[in-house]
Amino acid sequence: MPVRDHPAERGSAVVDFVLVATLLSLLMLGVLQLGLVLHVRNTLVAAAAEGARYAANADRSPADGVVRARQVITTALSSSFAEDVSAGLDSVDGMPTVYVQVQARLPLVGLLGPARRLVVRGHALAEAG
Repeated sequence: MPVRDHPAERGSAVVDFVLVATLLSLLMLGVLQLGLVLHVRNTLVAAAAEGARYAANADRSPADGVVRARQVITTALSSSFAEDVSAGLDSVDGMPTVYVQVQARLPLVGLLGPARRLVVRGHALAEAG
């Protein structure tokens, strides 16, 4: 014997679908946004470390590390993330090191971001030369 729907429940499947689809869409967009933020952060960390290792070579200067870090960032992401890159010499436990610091905006809405800044720093032991 077929089950008949109650007249008051007509159209409720459409409403249920819209509510569930909206929640799932927001959840999916949140996960994608988190993935984008982590990708940008990890790429900036890798670029800073690569720039520091490059600048730590005996025949290189911290300015060479800045150029190398900018190249890596521009290749992987966008030149807008490579606008504020700095480098210098530091001492860690009495050992001379080179650091490269990258500051970029945090991408919270796609690749557009608010005024919040993400600061990452890479270090490498300076070669004597």
